[in-house]
Amino acid sequence: MSNKALRLGTRRSKLAMAQSGQVADAVSRVTGRPVELVEITTYGDVSREQLAQIGGTGVFVAALREALLRGEVDFAVHSLKDLPTTQPEDLVLAAIPEREDPRDVVVARDALKVTDLAASSPTGVARIGTGAPRRMAQLNAYARAHGLDIETVPIRGNVDTRIGFVRSGELDAVVLAAAGLNRIGRSDEVTDFLSVDTVLPAPGQGALAIECRAGTTAQDTELIAALARLDDPLTRAAVTAERSLLAALEAGCSAPVGALADLLADGQTVKEMRLRAVVGTTDGTTLVQLSTTGPVPHTHADAMAFGRELATEMLAQGAAGLMGERAH
Repeated sequence: MSNKALRLGTRRSKLAMAQSGQVADAVSRVTGRPVELVEITTYGDVSREQLAQIGGTGVFVAALREALLRGEVDFAVHSLKDLPTTQPEDLVLAAIPEREDPRDVVVARDALKVTDLAASSPTGVARIGTGAPRRMAQLNAYARAHGLDIETVPIRGNVDTRIGFVRSGELDAVVLAAAGLNRIGRSDEVTDFLSVDTVLPAPGQGALAIECRAGTTAQDTELIAALARLDDPLTRAAVTAERSLLAALEAGCSAPVGALADLLADGQTVKEMRLRAVVGTTDGTTLVQLSTTGPVPHTHADAMAFGRELATEMLAQGAAGLMGERAH
């Protein structure tokens, strides 16, 4: 491999730049080549509409993929939860590194927990901001089950913008991904961690995808082999099952679907995988929640089947009717 700098395509947000910078360092270590970040603006970055309105699926990804296919960058880094579930034939996910914390977290006024917010609000109702129908569905269901008065408020924007709604007093709290705050060094602002028993994360949440062109040249093939050294097989198996479930539900990445594949260990040996999933109406009145446990999938096909089978059970229990507009 030459010593010429590799070009990494990344979104411009502070979070995207932080996670791409971490990947760039790792790629430099395995290739011995410098890596330069190429900043690309995506439609999802410039649109002010709610993600559910602009389709959600692929809005942060398309411009990066186009730059890859035009040869303007050598590889790209995505938040895996932003990727459409259908993989283009001319691109390959060369590596899915070890996953960060997949949980959702709360940043609330006065360092409060979710359970204490409503009681300390002058109106008796806690206003909680999130852009994800998935979070709204599960938070509203949790609040109803525990007698908490909350109102989920749709918001957009980067981490600073979202936390700003709390600092200004406009909202009592916002819900964010733990992984994002960890990657930009702001985990100390978290006031509450939402257990995955309360709110299941988005399929693929906390994981990154390193994508490049599918070996059409010797250089591409060499790069795929080098990037593959950053792959974590257990993370890949887990997120493949989660994304397979999402695809089988025909749901886009802005649909109210939560899924998490846990790896269950006996001592140091990972023995089984448990996949939990939820689909619900955003008001939280109706949820379909199911889980399945089985041997850890060792092939892509096995991981895909793992997710597909649970999705089939969820559809049989009425999941399709809870998702609003389904992705096609």
